Amino acid sequence: MNYLKIPAIIALAATILTTGCSKKFEQYSQNANQPLPGKVPAGIILKSILNDLVVQPGGDADKQDQFICSNYVYYGLNSYWTGSATLEYGDLNNTLAMEAEARRAAGSDNNPYHALGLFFRAFYFVDMSEKVGDLPMTDALQGIKNTTPKYDSQKDIFKQALIWLDSANTILAGQIASKVFEFSGDFYYSERINNPLGPIAALSEWQKVVNSYKLRVLIELSKRATDNADLNIPQQFATIFNNPTQYPIFTASADNLQYVYNSSYNYYPDNITNYGNNQIRLNLAATLETTLGQLHDIRAMVFGEPARGLGFADTAYESFVGAPSGMDLSTMSKLIGSGLADSKLSLYNRNLFYSGYTGQPTYILSYPEVCFCIAEGINRGWITGDANTWYMNGVKADLAFHGIVDGANVVTLMAASGAEIAYPKFFGFADYFNQPAIKYAGNNAMGLAQILTQKYLAYARNSGYQAYFQWRRTGVPKFDVGSGTGNGGVIPRRWQYPTNEGTSNGANYQAALQSQYGGSDDINQDVWMVK
Repeated sequence: MNYLKIPAIIALAATILTTGCSKKFEQYSQNANQPLPGKVPAGIILKSILNDLVVQPGGDADKQDQFICSNYVYYGLNSYWTGSATLEYGDLNNTLAMEAEARRAAGSDNNPYHALGLFFRAFYFVDMSEKVGDLPMTDALQGIKNTTPKYDSQKDIFKQALIWLDSANTILAGQIASKVFEFSGDFYYSERINNPLGPIAALSEWQKVVNSYKLRVLIELSKRATDNADLNIPQQFATIFNNPTQYPIFTASADNLQYVYNSSYNYYPDNITNYGNNQIRLNLAATLETTLGQLHDIRAMVFGEPARGLGFADTAYESFVGAPSGMDLSTMSKLIGSGLADSKLSLYNRNLFYSGYTGQPTYILSYPEVCFCIAEGINRGWITGDANTWYMNGVKADLAFHGIVDGANVVTLMAASGAEIAYPKFFGFADYFNQPAIKYAGNNAMGLAQILTQKYLAYARNSGYQAYFQWRRTGVPKFDVGSGTGNGGVIPRRWQYPTNEGTSNGANYQAALQSQYGGSDDINQDVWMVK
């Protein structure tokens, strides 16, 4: 793992290279059009950090969340990892650099960049820890002062993350009230395409992000809610939910923290330029698409094309079937056949993914997820309220994200001839929610499974590894396994640490393995939060 502060390394290298050089040479060699070393504006650094928050669809996360499958080896396998995680210490170094520059400019840490820096610390440390377990945190990011940092326990990492989030909320509230601050570089809210927000409104949105994200973190600690009183997990959840003025959260999809694509330079990963290569070599996974079809959920037709080889009408829900992720690629490829005319599996919906460049935004944190977190909190007895209302709100919000309305809809599917056809399709919300599999069963295990199933469906092709983390925590939905998923038909429970950790920080690395996993960097053992 690279714990070094990049600006510190650059400064050290500059010192060595300029030793013995004349002052005159230094003066002539400076580029007046570039910021001085160590003085890159905080807003410029912020853009880089914000860009790394998103996990774009189409990669390993999509497959390992069991949303999509490759049926052709050249385009990748559906097997799970066998090795190490990619960790975000580089983004954390950038976060410290951003905060340092903001502190220099503002004269204190009472500024928006420091508040967002605290959120980024929580976001990245939680993400990394969820993958591997214990990590260097307290002693990390000190550059050459400490190249062998000790590991903090996963519990302490989460405890610190929750403190950072509280501090971020407090600072943001104060900045919004003061109305006197400098804030730039925020392309999620301040510079939203066709919908720019002023700086105060943008910071208000970020305050909602901070508290909504804290709800996610607390829900993900649900297995530790009763045996770790010092974390106060249910109480912290209730504090946010019961105090919306002090702890504002998302209240509509307009609040979503989402990555928006454009047709000029920032294309959605699946777009018209790769249709020819991908059209029959990537298909939808059964855990997503078959579930949608069985639930008579119109989102099946948003994501997929009909599997005409099954012999049903194009808009019959029976025509929307995904491939089990555990299926071997040769079998899956045979089921695809020649493609749209005779496939027994649903390919990607061409209209959504291949007709242009923008696809749809990618959730990082969404209002539907917040609704399902609250519904789960009520179901678990952490807060009081109507879980069914929040459950239905979450479903309706995700349907709206996909352009689905209550009543008359139009779905665009590609005919076997290659022509796109718009089909009218009625989708009544009342009928949908009255199905036995969907009608909320109450604050019990069945009701919880319904909430989690809909939360999984709302994660589809969004939110990085959140669907996998949910499966690992709850077992919902049931993931497919087999030769196609690899690892002996067992889905890994964690990633290994980066391979260089054994040599660069060996003693601390071995101690962490011993305390967590009996000395083995074993991908099939559970991290503390889900044991």
